[in-house]
Amino acid sequence: MRTIFFSSILAMLLFSCAGKTVPSTINPQAFNKLIDGKKVMIYTLKNQKGMEITVTNWGGRIVSWLVPDKRGIMEDVVLGYDSINGYLNAKENYFGAAIGRYGNRIANGEFSIGDIKYKLAQNNGINSLHGGINGFSGKMWEVVQNDIGELSLKLVSPDMDEGYPGELSVSMIYRLTNDNELVIQYEAKCDKPTIINLTNHSYFNLHGAGNGSVLDHLLTLNANFITPTDSTLVPTGEIRAVDNSPFDFRKPTIIGSRINSEDQQIRFGRGYDINYVLNKNPDQNVSLAASVFEPESGRLLEVFTDQPGIQFYTGNFLDGKYPGKKGKTYGYRTGFCLETQHYPNSPNQPKFPSVQLDPDQVYSHTCIYKFSVKS
Repeated sequence: MRTIFFSSILAMLLFSCAGKTVPSTINPQAFNKLIDGKKVMIYTLKNQKGMEITVTNWGGRIVSWLVPDKRGIMEDVVLGYDSINGYLNAKENYFGAAIGRYGNRIANGEFSIGDIKYKLAQNNGINSLHGGINGFSGKMWEVVQNDIGELSLKLVSPDMDEGYPGELSVSMIYRLTNDNELVIQYEAKCDKPTIINLTNHSYFNLHGAGNGSVLDHLLTLNANFITPTDSTLVPTGEIRAVDNSPFDFRKPTIIGSRINSEDQQIRFGRGYDINYVLNKNPDQNVSLAASVFEPESGRLLEVFTDQPGIQFYTGNFLDGKYPGKKGKTYGYRTGFCLETQHYPNSPNQPKFPSVQLDPDQVYSHTCIYKFSVKS
C-alpha cells in the first residue's frame, strides 16, 4: 500500500510540474452518437508535463489540446467544438481532422494513372478538396489506446471510395512525448496504383481557441519558394521565389504585417492559403519546417516533417457561424493551419514530387508538432 501511495504522489507531481493544470473541458457524453453504426468515442493523451490532448474516432480529429504558457497556465489552443453535433454542423471547416485520401485540391476533380482517367467529386467549386464529399475527415476510424501517451488509428478505404482506385489500408499513430511533442506517423498500402497525400487539419491559436485573432503571431517558414495558384487556389505548376513578396517568412515576421497586401496570390486566398516548398536538408529525414511564437503567452509551436511541402492557411473563410468550445466563436483569421503535405494538384503536375503509391510500396509520412515556452 505504501508503494502505491508514493507512486500516486509521484504521478501527481509529474503532471503538475508545468504549473497550473486544468482537466479537459470536453465532456465525452456530448460525443455520444452512432455514425455508420459505430459509436463515437473520445480518447485522451497525457504526458508527464501536464499536456493533454483529446481525440475522437470520427475523422481522427484532435478535439482539444491543453498547452502551458510562460506562467504555467494551460489553454486549449486548437479550434473545435464541445460536441459531435458541432463538428457535424461545420464539416466544411475540417477542424482537427485527419485528411485523405488526398489533402488539398485536385484540379477539376480528375487525374490519370497511365491511360486510366479517374473522376472525383467536385466539392470545392470545380475542384476536389480534402478527399471529396466524405473523405477521411468524415470516416469512423478504428482506435486502440496503447497507453496514456499513444493512440493507434486504422482505416480501410475501399476500392473507388470517393473515386480513388484501390483498397487503401491506412495506419496513424498519435504519440504525445514528455518533450511536449505530438508525433503523427502515417503509413498506408494499396492493392492498386493510386494517389495519396495525408495530413492533419488542426487550426491553432496560441492565445487559446476563440481568444481573438492570430495576426499578431510571429511566423518563421523554412522555405524559399511557393507554388502559386490560379483563382481557384490550384497550383499552376510554377515554383516561385518568395523574395520581395508578402510570402517571405524566412525570418520571424508578424503574420498580419502583410496579409492585406495587393499581391494577387493574397487576393486569391483572401489572405494566406498557399503551399510552401520546404528547404530540405539531405542529411535529415525529418527537419524543421515552421515555427510560430506568440509573445504574450510565450507559447512557441514548431513543426517538423519529412514531407516536401507545408500549407499555411490563416482561417480566411472562418465566419463565426457556429459556436465553438465554451460558446466562443471562430471568426475571420482566428486560427492558422500548418499542414505538412505533398503539393496540391501534384497528380496533374508531373514536375511536382510524385504522389503515386504502387502495390509494392508503403506510404510513410511523419509530422511533429512541438510546444515550448520562451520569454
